[in-house]
Amino acid sequence: MSQDFTETIFGDDTHHRRPRTRREMHSRRRKPRKGRRFLAVLLAVALVGGAGYGAWKVLGPTVSGLFGGQSATDVDFAGPGSGEVDIVVKQGDTGEAIATTLRDAGVTKTRTAYLDAAKADPTSAAKIQPGTYVMLKGMTGADAFAILVDPNNRVAQRVTLREGLWKNEVFAQLSKATGVKVADYTAAAKDAKAIGLPAAAKGNVEGWLFPASYEFDDKTSATDQLKQMVALTVKTLQDAGVDEKDWERTLTIASIVEGEVSGDADRGKVARVVLNRLEGGPPSYGLLQMDSTVHYAAQQRGKAGTTDAQRNSDSPYNTYKVQGLPPGPIGNPGKASIVAAAKPTPGNWVFFVTVDPSTGETKFASTLAEHDRYVQEFQQWCSDNPGKC
Repeated sequence: MSQDFTETIFGDDTHHRRPRTRREMHSRRRKPRKGRRFLAVLLAVALVGGAGYGAWKVLGPTVSGLFGGQSATDVDFAGPGSGEVDIVVKQGDTGEAIATTLRDAGVTKTRTAYLDAAKADPTSAAKIQPGTYVMLKGMTGADAFAILVDPNNRVAQRVTLREGLWKNEVFAQLSKATGVKVADYTAAAKDAKAIGLPAAAKGNVEGWLFPASYEFDDKTSATDQLKQMVALTVKTLQDAGVDEKDWERTLTIASIVEGEVSGDADRGKVARVVLNRLEGGPPSYGLLQMDSTVHYAAQQRGKAGTTDAQRNSDSPYNTYKVQGLPPGPIGNPGKASIVAAAKPTPGNWVFFVTVDPSTGETKFASTLAEHDRYVQEFQQWCSDNPGKC
């Protein structure tokens, strides 16, 4: 997965931790006994408290001056605090939002107590990851900040969804990671209003489940999980400069791009081929003839190319027979494909062939003769790799 703003939000610890077993995943979801959780938080506070106190000793006089003579006790609790509380840092939360959450939960005395600690270490503040953190009521701002900057203090499950998954595949992966039933995701997806699904989607969540890494605790419902994904898709469309009236069309093209390419370099060119073929003239006459749409109609993965039977199906997703775009997205595209669909590469190509599916090497053509040569290369690859086409 290419790096984008979602990695900035979540960080990336996939190279530092071994994958958890199913037993470990479920055991982690069991809520610890209250006493053990309380002791764990106290231990964390004890470990960071010294550093927090030292920072406050240096910054305290300055901070006090900023508040027109207010004493530190007017702004901050003395700590270390008591009585545990779950603090949820939501995806996209700013420092201001986190400060408000902490104050409203009674963890810090004021928003300023946390914000001052965060301003003293902006690098660490920018790396705070979404999730649930067990904290105490009555903590100092410095101690609260120190808890949040350590990702090991999160008590939530992490799930990474790759680009191009179908919605049923997304539901299956979410269920495996969170323990929420697939049926719950299926039901949640039908409530368009609850998950924030735009009207342009016409009630179909396919294409709107943004691929990224997410942190969900055991209190996050299927509805809230899908809502976060839809919101990220909307944000990505907005960031790409797509008008709301074009959201569904752009996602449909982006999903085809996602299904047809394996590298970023070709995404803009594939998007251009789609648009050129939609113009309706020769040689395509409005037929996209994309294998990815046929694979979606058949709900079949694993082989390059398509069969005669698949290309002759009456599915509205069979772009070998039906002109124009399919009825909607054929998967859930990522940022790179959405940007490619919004801003395709200029060119007059109307054909492309992945001549080597094992490497993703793709060749583009503007004439049928050139295209036929590339098709022969693909057929040779199939001949050399029996059973893969």
